[in-house]
Amino acid sequence: MTARFFGYIGRKGFRFKESSEGFFKEISGLYYLTRETFRCAFVEPLRGKPVKLGPVWIQMEEIGVKSTLIVFLVSFLIGVILAFQTAYQLAQMGALEYVGALVGVAVTRELGPLMTALVMAGRVGASFTAEMGAMKVADEILALEVMALNPVKFLIAPRFLAIIVMLPCLTVMADAMGLLGGFLVGVTTLGIDPTPYIDNSLDQMKLKDVITGLIKSGVFAVIIVMVGSYMAFIIEGGSEKVGQNTRTAVVVSMILIIVADLMFTTLFYFVT
Repeated sequence: MTARFFGYIGRKGFRFKESSEGFFKEISGLYYLTRETFRCAFVEPLRGKPVKLGPVWIQMEEIGVKSTLIVFLVSFLIGVILAFQTAYQLAQMGALEYVGALVGVAVTRELGPLMTALVMAGRVGASFTAEMGAMKVADEILALEVMALNPVKFLIAPRFLAIIVMLPCLTVMADAMGLLGGFLVGVTTLGIDPTPYIDNSLDQMKLKDVITGLIKSGVFAVIIVMVGSYMAFIIEGGSEKVGQNTRTAVVVSMILIIVADLMFTTLFYFVT
């Protein structure tokens, strides 16, 4: 079954093409790989075949712990920039004290999840494609099939479980750093009193803002791991294809993340 599956997603027709037929074939391949990953991650454990936790912990460290610093830095700077940009317009309307409210809502609902996902797509998504792509070129994935090991369960499922846990965690930390950046600018540079700043922020921020951001981050995590893995598994040729597919995986992931963000933002706007 596994051999037929990889033969299906790895056929020559699954390369990216400009034609609509090639596009829908790519979508089909990504769908089948995603379905197989969900089966290995969530259905197989119910049948007594769980994913080994050792590789999951390793990937959680690689994905989450080692990405903390860059996520902190990017989120902090986003909060600083957002505070400066909004302060100019709000000051003209005599509403400078509401900078904290605007920064809080924008970071928790939108910029925190989105910027974290884009950073992870560049850092983690690229590593997924490069690592598994090198294995594909070296026929290590074929060797797993020969040994009757499911490559999806062995390679993708640990990465999948790790990122759907760690990306929401990183998003929460990114929200906190973005709020901190806005607070420091508002208090030290813009001259806003800390108490009104915090009060206005807490009045405007709701629990649903954080929840919607976490829902988005879960979807972004699936996009990152599945696009990166798919682009690795369809590599055909030498090692130069690894670099090409890695670059493509990052670009496609970022585009899909922005499209998904647009869809969920529109949905939450009308629902909430």
